[in-house]
Amino acid sequence: MINKLHYISQGNSSTQHLENIRAACDAGCTWIQLRIKNSTPKDILPIATAARKITADFNATLIINDYPEIALQAGADGVHVGLNDMSVAAARAIVGKQLIVGGTSNLPEHIIQHYKDGADYVGLGPYRFTTTKEKLSPILGLEGYIRIMEVLHQQRISIPVIAIGGILAADITALIAAEVHGIAVSGLITGATDKANLVNHLYQSLNNDFVCSH
Repeated sequence: MINKLHYISQGNSSTQHLENIRAACDAGCTWIQLRIKNSTPKDILPIATAARKITADFNATLIINDYPEIALQAGADGVHVGLNDMSVAAARAIVGKQLIVGGTSNLPEHIIQHYKDGADYVGLGPYRFTTTKEKLSPILGLEGYIRIMEVLHQQRISIPVIAIGGILAADITALIAAEVHGIAVSGLITGATDKANLVNHLYQSLNNDFVCSH
């Protein structure tokens, strides 16, 4: 089962990444993606191993961004691959059928390809401008999500779509109405003063809106 709320780690150091992961877990997040850019697999492995210890304590799912081998070595639950990193099929070949594989997408064609390649979910974005990502794909906005979800319906493709990119709590109702499965956030949780209250609010919005719209 793919969670409706994904927390994507951020920080300027490995210590910050791990502190932010622990804080997100402590606040109630049960799906964590370790995302460290501009580093080597050798440097990321110990961070992934430490992140696995934290997420295991909280019984949370751990996804490793970009590195299927590290996901295996660290005992993570899955891997998420970017558009320019590796295909979902290649990642699936490395991690096998037991682990979760997600893929980034910006166009319907990306989602259809990931679906054919055996993805368990797709991250679709960006919703709006975000400073978290260096090479930003074209911004979709709500209309973009509605259009893409319609294409998936026409193609009879059913896969959990996770909206990502500068998403705020106020965006959830419209996104769920567009039949998006859930959201992925980073700074929204990292920067929150009362993380537990925010996470509780996000989950309530994601679940309540889902019930209302179906």
